Amino acid sequence: MRYNYIAIEGNIGAGKTTLATKIAEQYNGKLILERFEDNPFLAKFYENQDKYAFPLELSFLAERYQQLKRELANQELFTAFTISDYFLNKSLIFARKTLNDDEYQLFITLFNIMNANLPRPDLLVHLFVSTNRLQSNIRKRGREYEQRIPDEYLEKIQESYLDYLRQQPQLRILLLDINTLDFVARPHDFDKIVEAMNKEYPRGMTRIVLT
Repeated sequence: MRYNYIAIEGNIGAGKTTLATKIAEQYNGKLILERFEDNPFLAKFYENQDKYAFPLELSFLAERYQQLKRELANQELFTAFTISDYFLNKSLIFARKTLNDDEYQLFITLFNIMNANLPRPDLLVHLFVSTNRLQSNIRKRGREYEQRIPDEYLEKIQESYLDYLRQQPQLRILLLDINTLDFVARPHDFDKIVEAMNKEYPRGMTRIVLT
């Protein structure tokens, strides 16, 4: 792979973990996967967002920071690069849509303290997938607490991602529209994604539609 540290991002159900895992396995990469299923606030949040948004976002931020700081500091000798299925800045993206203004200002303060101590990815890949496709993927993986996520919430998160990425000229961002691909069932589609990721890109956001 061209880049030493790659982060895969995208909405809920976009395929981040699956893609990062396949790339790490096939190209000898160190894999960092977000641990979220043990979060005690996640299921509660989907039942009552107003009550549990702040503790959920704080707990995610703390866990993500601790994991990335530990894993990125310990580079393995026999892997060629590092790939993760998340970027710490996703905490800002979700928090902006779930917290009230006062909570969000406090959250930003804590985030900036933590983020200053972490390296940025050499390439941030955002998987762009339609809401219908996201809902289909969510149903297929069968996590009970996700089955009632409304389209409006997914659309809100997608808008927040795009707004944030447009304002990050210092990052090298590849936005991949993969709506017509099935990189799990069709190896050729997987190869298309890897080929796109392995090109040289300027800083800022580059959008590519893969068909």
